[in-house]
Amino acid sequence: MGDEHLGGTASYGARLDFSEAMSYGDYLHLDDLLAAQHPLSPDHNELLFIVAHQTGELWMKLMRHELGAAISAIAADRLAPASKMLARVSRIMEQLVQSWDVLATMTPPEYSAIRPYLSSSSGFQSWQYRCIEFAVGNKNAAMLVPHAHRADLLDVVDAALRAPSLYDQALRLLAARGLPVPESRLERDWTQPYLADAGVEAAWLEVYRDPTAHWDLYQLGEELIDFEDAFRLWRFRHVTTVERVIGFKRGSGGTSGVGYLRNMLDVVLFPEIWSLRTSL
Repeated sequence: MGDEHLGGTASYGARLDFSEAMSYGDYLHLDDLLAAQHPLSPDHNELLFIVAHQTGELWMKLMRHELGAAISAIAADRLAPASKMLARVSRIMEQLVQSWDVLATMTPPEYSAIRPYLSSSSGFQSWQYRCIEFAVGNKNAAMLVPHAHRADLLDVVDAALRAPSLYDQALRLLAARGLPVPESRLERDWTQPYLADAGVEAAWLEVYRDPTAHWDLYQLGEELIDFEDAFRLWRFRHVTTVERVIGFKRGSGGTSGVGYLRNMLDVVLFPEIWSLRTSL
């Protein structure tokens, strides 16, 4: 975004020669970006479908960047920058939530016109989304299968599966600060989904019962809740948009479609930070 987009008044009294200077389009590689949409059907609405998913992947690229940095910062007990990164991740998720409003303008007959051209391609195969799911703790080794045809991407997704999640690192930090997190939650098989633990809830309760003494940890807990709140909204809008457009048909990638997505609504990423509220 240049000065003009921010309300500035860049002077062009002396005309720049953009054959020598970098232009807006050069910096953003707009020729490549705007040439990356290749509708396969003759239908007018396919461009909407492509752009909605491509922009979603761009937001997910930024989310992976911020999540990775936040996890590293938490592991290093640097909560100030982690706080900023997690706040940004939540705002990115809000953008993704709003994107469903645009995609939902596609009606069932409009989608039906382009669906035969999608073959077996599906958002279920988004390796970036799978990395995000793994990074925030929704681990499932079966989800590696859709990426088996690309060894390079499989390595990236597999690494995300095997790494401690955002919540795992948060619990390690609580323990490092002297809070009574059970050892079973500090060293475990990171490829397995996290299971709620009463001892972990007790540790978080210490934080929430005395926020002043544990202010940055208290803030971390609320930022995790902010993120999961936004993530739940994204999942809800996803399932309602899919049901609105294709009903209960199977997904193009072979999933059960709405049924699979509804099951995802029950996934809780940071269970003890939610459940402790009943005990306060």
